[in-house]
Order: sequence, then structure tokens, then C-alpha cells
Amino acid sequence: MARGADFANELAADYRDMPADELLAWFRDARRTMISTLRGLDPAARVPWYGPSMSLASSITARLMETWAHGQDVHDALGLARKPTARLRHVAHLGVRTSSFSFTVRGMEVPADLRTNLRVELAAPGGGTWAFGPADAANRVVGDALDFCLVVTQRRHLTDTALTVDGPVAAAWMSVAQAFAGPPGPGRQPATGRETG
Repeated sequence: MARGADFANELAADYRDMPADELLAWFRDARRTMISTLRGLDPAARVPWYGPSMSLASSITARLMETWAHGQDVHDALGLARKPTARLRHVAHLGVRTSSFSFTVRGMEVPADLRTNLRVELAAPGGGTWAFGPADAANRVVGDALDFCLVVTQRRHLTDTALTVDGPVAAAWMSVAQAFAGPPGPGRQPATGRETG
């Protein structure tokens, strides 16, 4: 925080010239230290972050989402497919929890019934369904958990997935969905050339 808004780029510059084996060793040591430190803290404790503070548990979930999303960037850059696991539930959960934020970060009014009239049903990796929101909601997002996570982290455009979106609230949300903090993300352009209506 003390390094300001350009912290991420400055941190990357600090380690850019480190040999790969040293960088991996540093990363693994930093990870062990972080896990050891966090295990001793109250999950409800508020911690600072970009924008409003959040609970430690929410902060950890957000870090998992960011790590997964940037890992997807690496896989995409290398043209590699990635097998989703049940750990993707953390990203899906955060994607749903940030539905209101997706509107407010853009200065848009949050639909009054966003929380009460929205259902997300996702086919989980390995079987089963992850469901969020009331079962009788008129606004629905249904499909594969991986597709949903790719959209809410802005790694894929909605039209490049097999997600089904029904209802005006669901459609409005999925057009601006953003599970990460900070200013509005630019989203992705459709790879298939199709536009949403």
C-alpha cells in the first residue's frame, strides 16, 4: 500500500530479472510464510485492500480468484487447456458475491431485486451442481462452472461460453460482471464475432 497505485508493476520489476529457479523458490517461500501467518488470524478480521476493507476470509478468497484468473492468462498465452477442479467453487462464489459491486464500480444503479430474484446454477467439475440464490428466481444464469468463472473474471466474453442467461437483471449483470477489485475492467471482446443483444 505504501508503494501506491503502481505497486503491482513495481513488484514485477523488482523480480523480473531473477532466474526462474530462484523466482520459484522465492514464491514458494513467500507462500509458506503467508499461509503460516494467515492460519493464526481471525477470519472475520478486517484487512485493507483497494477500496473498502474486507474480512480476512474474503481477502483470501479474492487472492485465490486472482491467482486462478492470472493462471488462466498464462494457459491462454501458451495455448494450453486447463482441467477445472472443485476448487473453482471459490471463484464462482466470489463471482456471485460481487454482483452488486459489478454495477457500483461502473456508477450504475444496482437492480433492486438483484439479490432476491437471481439464481445461478452451475455444473460443478466432477459432477453435482453449485446453486446460488432463490430457486424460484425469474432471473437465471445456468451452465458450466468454468464458463461462469471465465466470464466473471473477464477472461471470456459471455457469447464465447455455453452459459444460458434468462431475465433482464441476469443479462444486465452478466454484461458487466467483475469479480475483482479496482476500477471497471474492460471485459473481453467476443472471439466468435457474435455480439450480445
